[in-house]
Amino acid sequence: MTEQSVEALQQELERLRKRVDQLEVEKVAAEPLSREWTRRYYPSYYATTGFFLGMFGAIASLAFNVVGAWLVGLHPLQLIRVYLTFGMGERALHLQLKGGDEGLALIVGIKLYIVTGMLLGIVFQLVLSRFADRDSLAKRLLIASLLGSAVWIVNYYLLLSWIQPLLFGGNWIVREIPWWVAVLTHLVFGWTMAVLYPLGKYEPYQVRMD
Repeated sequence: MTEQSVEALQQELERLRKRVDQLEVEKVAAEPLSREWTRRYYPSYYATTGFFLGMFGAIASLAFNVVGAWLVGLHPLQLIRVYLTFGMGERALHLQLKGGDEGLALIVGIKLYIVTGMLLGIVFQLVLSRFADRDSLAKRLLIASLLGSAVWIVNYYLLLSWIQPLLFGGNWIVREIPWWVAVLTHLVFGWTMAVLYPLGKYEPYQVRMD
């Protein structure tokens, strides 16, 4: 192959690259409005990433409770024991992390706590994506704090305060967990979601413009 032929091929490749770039631009411009909306906001993506990041929020809030309980002389998994009263009743308050059914129950309780956090993570990620997608961490923390407080009020005083006594004959969750501990638990979860939010942020396809 002669030098002229190689140069001609190189010129043809460059022309084809430019044509591909032009076609990409034309394709984006020709897409319908619904596809344009999808590029701007992708709720199913945020729901998926929120489900994943919620796991870390749950672990952070649980770790906060483990350390706090240990500092005041309570069982490190006191929070899990109290939550397990929703199903096991008062005997859950005496569970110990050891072999046998008691240890297994606490392990299951930890898993359920994390799964609950993952489900809540969907809500937090969707709300943050709607109201603070491109805003500062301070705004995300504020929104997460408000949402966490709202979730605490709904869970404890609009749901658990009457559902647990109705089903299991006692109000152990609301009674055994001080209100400020419950609030801080929800806030730690929300703050973790706010800090980790960029890891689950949707970045739409960008056409290369040369």
